[in-house]
Amino acid sequence: MEVHRGEFLISTDKARLDVESIQRFLAEDSYWARERSLEQTRTAIKNSICFGLYRGEVQIGFARVVSDKATFAYLGDVYVLEEFRGLGLSKWLMEVIVALPELQGLRRWVLATRDAHGLYRQFDFAELRFPERWMEKTAPNAY
Repeated sequence: MEVHRGEFLISTDKARLDVESIQRFLAEDSYWARERSLEQTRTAIKNSICFGLYRGEVQIGFARVVSDKATFAYLGDVYVLEEFRGLGLSKWLMEVIVALPELQGLRRWVLATRDAHGLYRQFDFAELRFPERWMEKTAPNAY
């Protein structure tokens, strides 16, 4: 799938992804994946629906969805490089993600964020409706 908007492109083609630039952002600029290895990033990409955001041939953003494509989806690793923020690209990326045909009709989407609640609320994400029903098993260094 490819969607164009002016000089920008969102693609789900994993062959286009610049895995090294994704890893660099995650390790150096994210708060959630600083300890993730390149091998872990490659495995996560392999097992996810990935969305690359490009200006020309240069990757400037990324997101991935882990889903059974029937009932559940986890959205993670969403970013737009700092120099391209403020152009509406993260909102466009989210529009494309939630509209993907194979992700329609799911019972639940989840994500974790420290600072982007305003973006995700625009797409009907909210705090857990029934937090008492949720449990998690996390690594000691999980964000």
